[in-house]
Amino acid sequence: MIVMVVGSGAREHALAQKLAQSPSVTRVLCAPGNGGTAQVADNIAVNSEDIGAVVALAKANAVDFVVVGPEGPLVAGLVDALGEAGIEAFGANASAARLEGSKSFSKRFMLQHGIPTAQAAMFDDADAATAYALAHGEPLVVKADGLAAGKGVVVASSVEETVDAIDRVMRKREFGAAGTHVVLEHRLYGEEVSYHVVLDGERYVALAAAQDHKRIFDGDKGPNTGGMGAYSPPPVVTADVERKIIEKIVMPTLAGLRADDICFRGVLFIGLMIVDGEPFVIEYNARFGDPETQVLLARMQGDLLPLLLGASRGDLRGVKIAWEAPTAMCVVLASKGYPGAYPKGLPIRGLSQAARIFGVEVQHAGTELDGTEVRTNGGRVLSVTAHGADLDSVAASAYAAVACIDFDGMQYRRDIGWRARKH
Repeated sequence: MIVMVVGSGAREHALAQKLAQSPSVTRVLCAPGNGGTAQVADNIAVNSEDIGAVVALAKANAVDFVVVGPEGPLVAGLVDALGEAGIEAFGANASAARLEGSKSFSKRFMLQHGIPTAQAAMFDDADAATAYALAHGEPLVVKADGLAAGKGVVVASSVEETVDAIDRVMRKREFGAAGTHVVLEHRLYGEEVSYHVVLDGERYVALAAAQDHKRIFDGDKGPNTGGMGAYSPPPVVTADVERKIIEKIVMPTLAGLRADDICFRGVLFIGLMIVDGEPFVIEYNARFGDPETQVLLARMQGDLLPLLLGASRGDLRGVKIAWEAPTAMCVVLASKGYPGAYPKGLPIRGLSQAARIFGVEVQHAGTELDGTEVRTNGGRVLSVTAHGADLDSVAASAYAAVACIDFDGMQYRRDIGWRARKH
């Protein structure tokens, strides 16, 4: 089987690595891929959001199965277009991807179907949103309605910061058209976790819980990013909490999708806040998380392909997941200036040394090949992922590998997994 992975990040590198190990896969393509995916797949240059070009590429290369990584092509209808062309694909169709593509749509879905979530109000007028924030008198979470590369959320710490965030999103349009509408949520205080379920339209297969680190600096300080690291499993998701996630969130979400005639075949990423042992939905995403994918696949045993094919074909019966590594951690290495403006084209040193550390893989995100030299080409540049018996030893391996790597201005968090680590 020829498989094509759409996207260019570390998530796509991890997916390509795992799929290349499948005995059923004869060739892996990445569209467009990066400097790392070239080691396990054939990179083909294409704009992943140019739906027609991606479909034509799949046809020209006799691709049997397409795995769509990022949210943009999903929201734009890539899976729908591939289906019309007779090509199997893993990922949400455009109707289901609205759960990520519009925060307003997603919030209304949760409220309509009784899914635990924060109280919220939605606005398309900046003055009305500002008046609501001032009247509320406490800091709010400000969310740009549309896609914003994981950075369109401001968790305000004061009313003034809430008002400033509304101004940035709706008036200054820092996130472009994503800021046409805004969702103002009342803050929840607890631990944030990520929970993935693979859906076939009727059934689900739950994956392991993970915990992402969104803020750029140690101690969860600074602006939100696309994710600076993750680990799995987080201790806050006890057996009892996971039972509540399934009973109070996963099952009602599936029921709501059926009631609304939305056929979701793909992976649903549920962003949760655990408040005193109770789960609340912060957001839905219609794709695998990044960097959560890196740690989940590092822990997963066996062949990934049957899970993805089962979802795309509407039949997950008999598909089971086994977790080989007890724990895994990912540390993201980012460019100077990220999540703001950053330089590109800087040489990366030490990759071969880092890869030799036992139990560690280095997934590329914002990289490109200049001949044989790997250079930076994005905000999040690399993901260093380690797996093993316990979080402290895994952290030691991950950070030992990080110490081997260098590029000018490299920044990373030194406290990934801090809630669960003993040292």
